[in-house]
Amino acid sequence: MLLQLAAEFDLQRDVVPWLAARGWAVALDTSEKSSALYIVNVERNGKIIYTWKGNQRSTHIGLYDLQMKENEHLYTFEKDLRIISCSINSERTLLAVSFRQYTEEERVTHLLQSVSKYLALLIEIHPINNVKVLKAVDSCVRVQFLYPVEDRNSSTESHLLLVSEDKYIEQFDIHVAEEEHRVVIQNSGQLPRARVADDLIWAQWDMTEQRLFYIVPKESRSILRCVQFYPDENFNSTLESQLDISVNDKQVKLVNFGYNDCEDRDVPSKSLNLQVFTSKAGGLCVCCSLPSDIPGEISYSIYFLHKGFSKTFTASLERPETPQLKEVAFLNLDYYVAAYLPGQFLHLLNIHHPDLLCYSLFLTGEDARIDMLPNCSIQSPLVSTVLDCCIGRLYAMSISDSALLKFLQNSKRDSERLAALHCALLCVRSTTDLEMKIIWWISENLSTCHSFDPIQEFIIASLYCRMCPETNNLDKLLPYTSLLDWTGVIPGVACATDIISLPVLEMQNSKGFWEKLDSNLESVKYAEPHLHYHNNVLRREWRNLSEETEERRATAYLRNIFENAKKVLSHLDAWDSEERLVPLFQEEDYQQQLLMGLLNLVHRIMKEVWKIHQLHSCIFCFDERGSEAEFRVFHIMSRILEAANGMCMPLPPGFHSLHLGLGVRCLPLHTLLHYIDNGVLHLTETCVRKLLKDLDDNEKNEKLKFSIVTRLPEALGLKARQFWDHPVNANFRARKYVKLLLEKLGNRQCSRPVPERHPVCVEFLPLNYLTNVLAEIESQGVHLYEKQDHINVRFVEEAALKHTMMLLGLRYS
Repeated sequence: MLLQLAAEFDLQRDVVPWLAARGWAVALDTSEKSSALYIVNVERNGKIIYTWKGNQRSTHIGLYDLQMKENEHLYTFEKDLRIISCSINSERTLLAVSFRQYTEEERVTHLLQSVSKYLALLIEIHPINNVKVLKAVDSCVRVQFLYPVEDRNSSTESHLLLVSEDKYIEQFDIHVAEEEHRVVIQNSGQLPRARVADDLIWAQWDMTEQRLFYIVPKESRSILRCVQFYPDENFNSTLESQLDISVNDKQVKLVNFGYNDCEDRDVPSKSLNLQVFTSKAGGLCVCCSLPSDIPGEISYSIYFLHKGFSKTFTASLERPETPQLKEVAFLNLDYYVAAYLPGQFLHLLNIHHPDLLCYSLFLTGEDARIDMLPNCSIQSPLVSTVLDCCIGRLYAMSISDSALLKFLQNSKRDSERLAALHCALLCVRSTTDLEMKIIWWISENLSTCHSFDPIQEFIIASLYCRMCPETNNLDKLLPYTSLLDWTGVIPGVACATDIISLPVLEMQNSKGFWEKLDSNLESVKYAEPHLHYHNNVLRREWRNLSEETEERRATAYLRNIFENAKKVLSHLDAWDSEERLVPLFQEEDYQQQLLMGLLNLVHRIMKEVWKIHQLHSCIFCFDERGSEAEFRVFHIMSRILEAANGMCMPLPPGFHSLHLGLGVRCLPLHTLLHYIDNGVLHLTETCVRKLLKDLDDNEKNEKLKFSIVTRLPEALGLKARQFWDHPVNANFRARKYVKLLLEKLGNRQCSRPVPERHPVCVEFLPLNYLTNVLAEIESQGVHLYEKQDHINVRFVEEAALKHTMMLLGLRYS
């Protein structure tokens, strides 16, 4: 089960024992198909309002504090009422209640034609005192206090929304005063009111952000509008968006304006099933579904207003005869929106990257089952929260790390693996253990993913998840996948994408959510996809930097790059002893230093791979062949290198040295040289130096060394020959030295005799003459090599004698 639920509130667990302890037994309600104890509202501050009926057919209202885990009795009606909605102000001094006095049958039976069917009351409860009638009408009304400032303890003014099925919403301004230790309503005869919305056919209350979303019909379309309520007790219209949604305007549908039990839930609703979800990052989605006329099929649409398009999904049902099948429930997980149909499917959609279906995780069968939600009488009143109205439970909802990892391990389709991988990486922010297990899965499944490179996806998605929360608008530039053109296919589900009009924001100098939404809309208009990052930009920069001449390396731009590289290297130097498990060398590799950025992610992969295969940090030696585990690690490093090259991404200092070292241990010579010639293995000074020094000069090792040395770039080759004491290598260095000295000599002639260089005269006149000439050049200061190279005329003379003796087959002593 991918979604895990934890019951934060349960009527049977948290309320019933409290009622029993006070002698308030809950009467059974046999007159209606509903419970006598049910949740009425969830306020912004976590207070849960519920109602129950006593044995004397009285109706009670209580409150449960989620933080304090305490119950409180608020009010009692000495008659049997059906509570529709209820709300308490933040100071807990006023209670607003709407209820149905009589059913239509009761009105006819008792000749109550002149009595209003519905009442909305405002009650003073600090202490219980006066009661004011707000509405007495025959159409249903609902009430909701505003919470403009969270946890406000005292105020002389409260504001109440009243929503009517007559398609309007108004706000009451209520002034209170303290008189003789009681809070009373001032000027209760005529409360000031303001009309908030008219002609609405659907409305939803966002209690966390104090927003009202509502829809009004306009010709053949529907217009979604939003009203924002502010801490300064003002409100204004903030958004308008056209929706191509057919809405039945005969009945108003309300969301989060009270939870009227599971009344009328036995019959599938023909009214609009629609909800609006927002995210912290400025996402705005409209989710809706209507019963399909085709048996065994259901459709639902997600309007990604912040992206300018919608997606409509049509799913074939596995068991269309299931009795609990009613309508799709939509759940808000902030980064994801979930469409849930019990017994059929669970569909997670990433609302920040909805253009790629590779981020869409569609589950069926056991994977889609949520044990605690057997039916669809559920709502998502808060982010990552779900309320089961029939049972009377409020759950905290989250994605299960273990279930997600299990799904990733068991999935056979690349589309499911990719979606699960990205979903898991979003959860990594809270646990490094999951990240470790993901790396283990990647190391074992490199060859089974055919449509994407899991290493590339891990690096890109991890960087995106770590950096975007820290920097504003970086998500609009950073890549979030290496598969920008792969849409993917969900088996058994048809998907249609439509371009929709972007919403119009009716406010300026916005902050918080509205500022982020405005930024997202501006990005859609002007930036995407033109300003989105592509590694061709970095690849071009890499090429330019690699071609920089010494004269241009002193520019301020390059100095800044080198300073950043030093900071990265200093961070790498701070790795702890456990992280030093992988023997990466701190070598000077200036091209790498210019382009560092993602080193820690690669090092994290390497560390976990090292643990998986139980390798040691002292593995870097060449006197024995590599093990099977080393060969697997070598293969993984080759895939990391391939992924890095594909993204034009730098690797940690020492990566190429370690890779080459494992290649020398694990590969036969012809394969090793093939890897080197094709750029898979890079010849680094650190590894070449160690190889030339550590291996003796037997026939097999000489062949390896000569093969390596002849493939080195000229500059590195000159360095390598300095620390390989071999006659052929010494002869090469001596020839190079003589050539360079004679080129410097040019047409100059020897002007004075040169003292003898050998303590014993060598009777070989050509060599004597050459050494005298070279000695004169050295005496004039024309010395091209650094002192640590230990190359001089004496070295040339000895090398020449050794080489001659070797050619003659004689021993040199």
